[in-house]
Formats: sequence, structure tokens, C-alpha cells
Amino acid sequence: MAKYLVIVESPAKAKTIKKFLGSNYMVTASNGHVRDLPKSRLGVDVDNDFEPHYITIRGKGELLAQLKSEAKKADKVYLATDPDREGEAISWHLAYALGLPESQIHRVTFNEITKTTVKAAIKKPRKIDRDLVDAQQARRVLDRLVGYEISPILWKKVKRGLSAGRVQAAALELLCNREDEINDFVPKEFWTIEGAFTDGKGMALEAKLTRFQGQKVEIENQEQASEHLDRIKGIASFAVESVKNGQRVRKAPDPFTTSTLQQDASRRLNFSPAKTMRLAQQLYEGIEVKGRGLTGLISYLRTDSTRIAEEMQQAAKEYISSQYGDPYTRTGSVKTKKQTVRIQDAHEAIRPTDVTLDPKMLEESLSRDQYRLYKLIYERFLASQMADAVYETQHVTIGAGDYTFDASGSRLGFAGFMKVYKEEDEQETDEEKISPAKVGQTLSLDRIQKLQHFTQPPARFTEGLLVKALEENGVGRPSTYAPTIQTLAARNYVTKEKKVLYVTELGNIVHGIIRQYFASINDLHFTAQMESELDDVENGKENWKEVIRQFYDSFEPQVEKAMEELEKVKIEDESTDVICDKCGRHMVLKIGKYGKFYACPGFPECRNTKPYFEKIGVTCPKCGGQILIKKTKKGRIYYGCENYPDCDFMSWDRPSQRECPKCGQRLYEKRGKQRKLVCLNPGCGYVLPIEDEKQPEADALQ
Repeated sequence: MAKYLVIVESPAKAKTIKKFLGSNYMVTASNGHVRDLPKSRLGVDVDNDFEPHYITIRGKGELLAQLKSEAKKADKVYLATDPDREGEAISWHLAYALGLPESQIHRVTFNEITKTTVKAAIKKPRKIDRDLVDAQQARRVLDRLVGYEISPILWKKVKRGLSAGRVQAAALELLCNREDEINDFVPKEFWTIEGAFTDGKGMALEAKLTRFQGQKVEIENQEQASEHLDRIKGIASFAVESVKNGQRVRKAPDPFTTSTLQQDASRRLNFSPAKTMRLAQQLYEGIEVKGRGLTGLISYLRTDSTRIAEEMQQAAKEYISSQYGDPYTRTGSVKTKKQTVRIQDAHEAIRPTDVTLDPKMLEESLSRDQYRLYKLIYERFLASQMADAVYETQHVTIGAGDYTFDASGSRLGFAGFMKVYKEEDEQETDEEKISPAKVGQTLSLDRIQKLQHFTQPPARFTEGLLVKALEENGVGRPSTYAPTIQTLAARNYVTKEKKVLYVTELGNIVHGIIRQYFASINDLHFTAQMESELDDVENGKENWKEVIRQFYDSFEPQVEKAMEELEKVKIEDESTDVICDKCGRHMVLKIGKYGKFYACPGFPECRNTKPYFEKIGVTCPKCGGQILIKKTKKGRIYYGCENYPDCDFMSWDRPSQRECPKCGQRLYEKRGKQRKLVCLNPGCGYVLPIEDEKQPEADALQ
């Protein structure tokens, strides 16, 4: 019979840890939280110093009874939930629910699930950290007060099913502010002049006009551009005035934090933050690896620290030396870039648990998405421990009369960390960017062009960029980014099109209400300050109820004012050209629990509804109808014709409107490392990289 009971959150984590401990240990899972505030009511006694009223989560009664029975048999109970505030709070709730005496509570944490760390943690248990628990309680109570006091106002004044949260409101503020910046933006025209120069012996050099009569040139319109162009065309020869060669060092990147992992996975892998965290959790808890069994592959995934333990730095140095040679190892201590003050430095950065576990070794053991994320984490960590990259740089100045052209070039001299980690569009070498030009060398103008430009508004947020903005503004914590974005989408406050987030009409209405009546939660500085106060609670510097009290004293009058003054907002349903086949009315577009759908405006007399499918703007190759984005029952996206079942066209690949220049068949879009259009005709095989569809235009020199 087992003498010791170890309780973790998830069955997968329990299974991995069990492998490291002997028969004296029973490892089981609580399946997350066991107690929480009730869903049906506020659950916070405002009049009794904000005392929370916790209840057992529905469906957890039988599990708790089993855990209580096992705890009574055990000599020691180890609470091994995650090493953060939420994990500490789960352990505290478990200890209470199981009725554990103080002497039997042994709290253990580990940053990674490996045999060494798990056994070391078991040997050094501690008491539950009440400061960490109180910080989590403060966050939970704050979010409950905001959500349960503002949401009823939105239900009454706008529509049922809406919600407002502290971090959610700040995220919506960022999105709406960006939308205002874009709407207020007035583009400004400007022109540039670029020339291609040769020396008659095969050397070519492209340069941009930068100065006129010794002053920086600024060309505001086409007339000015044409005037300069005509003058330049009349110049007989050009001379190289200066050549400056040098070096530029590109620093190795920091290893991933939660935020930077979500950003990079969004940009490189097209993963949503929620998907990234789900996959990272699987890699952390343990994967069945051939020849090793269940193995935790990465360190803890919720962290804002870029610190790496010294023993892991040494292991990485030895591995890099053996694989790439000593020049690629970083010399001296690894200094990470400046970080925010709110860092949980007890954690390390996200890294592999074993630097010798190359992604290729695990490819057969991981799903495609698990492999891609592990590879990203592994390569970023390895790069962070490698030498900096060094570029050879060159700046060439070309002059003639009143005009000066500048050409800059660089090529990779020493790859350093870029041997394993670089941007997808970066090339390891680019010999054409370094010119053999010499001072005094005479050049002739081969080609020149004037180019029109307009200043661009700030870009809308992608999910990855929104995560970055939340972190930069001190809003939320690593664990809150993904669920916040999920909630915004679920409430239809934002919609995503081609990776970009757009604020919906409903989102603008809710934001307008929050901005007008709830200045405290809408203010980014205030929200960031609240996070700082929660950190002070964690560090034992502030009492958690005092933080709540100070917030609520200003928040409650805002709630009362909004309920009294706010008039009911009517949201008109979007009319469509889809005809109801039961009563002949034009159907409207509504949003339900599972997304958009068509509904008859004659409800309740006519209750007809139809599914809504997004059009991609491409016609069906069989019947000419519109192609729609559809999903299988398991959620896989495919493309079908709007005239189904009369037309049976379907494709897993996205159809384009273009035809194959070789055989005339329709081209389809394939997504891999590079997006491309391909012909699916077995006898053809035509492929067109999408980046090559547009060719630059230039005015040839006559």
C-alpha cells in the first residue's frame, strides 16, 4: 500500500510523475480546481469585508470523496499543483476540502517534469504560501466584482449573454483605440527616386536619392519627382564619393516567455494563443516518447522570466560546442534584454527539459502541431545560448553635381545563433548586397525610376500583436492573454479575418458604455497599476482585502450611475439578400452560441433559420456558384459550392480564380513553409509561389 499521496491537476501530469516515483507513492489528479465562487450569484460578501464564499465545483464531490479517503490512508500528502498563483490557490483549496491538518500538508513545485526535478522537489517540501494564495484570491474577487456587476447592466441595456471583465475591457480599449487611430489617419503622399548604376565591367549597384544640394531630399508630389528625374537623366556620369565598410552585430534572442511564445507561434505557425497554450501544456505534462516513455519535454509554460538555470546553460554550451563548434558557443554570461518589473523570476524561461532531445528525434512521437511548437521552443532556446551573428556592412555614396545617392548593403559574415534560428525571410548569405565599388570610380546610370508612396496607418492587431500590446501595457498576466482573446471572440466583440482582429458593432457599443461609465477599468494605466498591487500582495507588501476595498470604493458609484442613466441600446440585425423559403422575407444575420446564422425577421410567426457560410469570392469550377468555407462534423475546414446538393464540388484546398497556364485547369492554394498556387491535374504539376504573382514596375531610362 502506498504511504504517500501526490496530488496534481491533470491525469497526464500524474501519469508522467508516477513514472519517476516508487511504489510507495500514489499519484492522482484533482482535474483542476475543486472549489470556486458560485456561478449563480456574486459569491463575495461586500458588507463583510469582501469575504469570498467558495463552494465545491459541481461534479467534483465524488472525486473529493476519493481523494479524502486516500489522504486518510497516507502518511504524507504532497500537493504538487503548478508553480504559480493559481496552482498555489488550487493546493490551498485542496487542503481545505480534504480537511488536511497543517502537519500533513507538503507543498512541492517543479519548473519541469523530469526525474531529477520531481525527486528533488519531493525531498524539499514547504508550506503553502499564503501570499501567493491571497494574490490569486484578490484577482478572482476583483474579476468577479467587475464581471458580475457590469454584466447585468449590459444584459438589461444591450442584450443578454454579454460580459465585461477587467482585463477584457482593457484589451477592448486597445483594439478600439487602434481602430480610432486608423479611422482618423490621413495619408500623406511622398515620392522616392531609385537608380541602378553600372561600371561597364559587370558591377551593378542600386541606390536611392537622399540629398539635393547637400540637404535631405523630400519629394512631396509627382511634379517635383519628375523635375528631379529629368535633371538626373541629363547627368553624363556619376562617381563613387565614399565607401564605408564595417560590421554589425545582431544579438542572440532571449528564450521564450509566455507572451513571446504566443507572439512567435501566431506569426510563424499561425497558431492562436489558446492553441499555443494547449499544445505547450501537453509538452510540459508529458508525451509518450519512443524509447523513453512518458517524458516532459518543456519547462513550465506560464512565465515572464527569461532566466535560464546555470546547469542548463552549461548543458547547452556543451551541446552547441559538439554540434556546431566552439565559435558558436556564447562567451561570458548570458545577459537578457531589459524586462518589465513584474517578473516571476522563480520561474525560468520556456525551454526544453533536455537539450540533447533534438526535434528530429521526436518527430515520430509528436503530432504535427506538437512537433512544430516544440521545434520553435527548442530552436529559440538553443539560439539564446549561442554566439551573436555578425554582418559585414557597407555604405556607398554616389554623387554627381547637386545630387547624392546612397546604397547600403550587408551580408552575413558569421551566422552565430542564426545557424539554428532566423526569420523566415532572412537569407544566410546575400553576396549581391556587398559591392566591390571603390572611391573615385566612375559609374553610368543604367535605369532610374520615380516611385509614389503614401504614409500608412498603424496596422490592426493580430492575436500575437495584441498579446504583445497587453504585455507592454502591463495588462494581465501570462495566464490571462489567451482566455481574454477567446472571450472577446466568443462574445462577438471582435471578429478575425485573415489573422487580423476587427472590432464589431457590438464591441464598439460595449466599449462605449465601459469608456463612458467605468473609467477605472477602462484606463490602461489603472489596470497596469492594479497588476502591480497584486504583485505587492504576492510579495507580502499589501493586504489583499485592502486592495479590493480601494478599488470598490470608486467602482460601486460607477455601477449605480450606469444603471440609472444608461438608456437601452437597440442593435439592428444585419439584413441580407437571402430569401426565407417559408415566408419570402429577407433573412437577417444573427449571432448565436456557435457563431453566425440566418434567421427570419418574422419570428415568432416564422421560425425558419439557415446556416451561414462565409464566401471566399471565388466561383465554382463546376457550376459558377459561389465557393463557401464549410466545416466537417469534426471541425476540419473544406470548400464547397453554395448550390449543394445540386452541385457536389468540394475541395480540402482553397480554390483560386486563376487558371493553370499549362493545362487550363483551376489552381488551388497550398499552405506550407511557403504559400503557393498549384495545379491538381496529375499530368501537369504546375506550381506558382504566391509571392511571385506581383512584379515591380519601373520607368526605364530612355
